[in-house]
Formats: sequence, C-alpha cells, structure tokens
Amino acid sequence: MSTVSLYQEVILDHNRKPRNYGTVENASHQAEGHNPLCGDHLSITLNLSNQCIDSIAFQGESCAICKASASMMTVSVIGKMYGDVETLVKEFRDMVMGNLNINDSHHLGRLTIFSGIRDLPTRVKCAILPWHTLHAALNSITNISTETKNDSIHTMISKIG
Repeated sequence: MSTVSLYQEVILDHNRKPRNYGTVENASHQAEGHNPLCGDHLSITLNLSNQCIDSIAFQGESCAICKASASMMTVSVIGKMYGDVETLVKEFRDMVMGNLNINDSHHLGRLTIFSGIRDLPTRVKCAILPWHTLHAALNSITNISTETKNDSIHTMISKIG
C-alpha cells in the first residue's frame, strides 16, 4: 500500500468513526477553535489531573482532515503529561509546516501520516486547528482562531495564508 493510499485510508476511517467524539463532563479545561478560512469549528474538553490528561473529547463541524487530526490527537494525548503534550503540539505543528524531518527523532508515532499535508498549504490550518485548540485549552484560553494575530501558534502558521 502506498503512503498516499494509507494516508487517505486513515483520514477516511477517522472521519467516519472519530475517536473520543463528544464532550467530557465537568471538564477542567476547554476551548473553542475556529478556522474562518474554511469554516472548521470545534471544541475540546479535557480533564487534567496532576498534570496528566485523564480524558479528552472533541466535537464540532469540520472537514475530514480536521476531524481526523482531532481524532488521532485525542488518542495520542490521553494519559500523557502536560509537558509531553506540549512537545507533541510543537512537533505536529513543525511537521505539517515542513520544519520537522520525520526521519529525525520525534514523538509523533502514527501522527506522521499527516506529514504530506506540508505539500498542501491550504489544508495545513485544517490539520493544525485541533492542536491549536488543545494548546489553548491547556493554557486556559477559551477561544482561539487560526487567524488570531497575538497568539504564539498563529505567529508560527501565519505564513501559510
């Protein structure tokens, strides 16, 4: 199976059957994320206990890439410590922007399936939105947009368009 076929299969599977779709009751952290350029909108709720993500869920309306990214993100971060999650956020962002060589050491595992997004500049923000929103939730920012000018992640992705 080619890398492109595998990518398409994984995206379609997570779009049809997203993991951790819904909300976490009595969440300790939450954020709403919006990509006004394509209309993706999602919310992330999670429980952080002793700096560890005990539970996480997402919901909203988004394209297949955004939904698959959110689904795979939730699977990847559950049970991880805050610092490890922030490392994943940075590595994922760097990967989809072409600033991380997936042949070098990283913590992304199966998330490298998204590495080809860097070749689709109009879709990078779709893949990043869930991670952008997770970062916001972890840092007590309740609303975030891929177009917010004074946000550290936006600064990194503003060149994308």
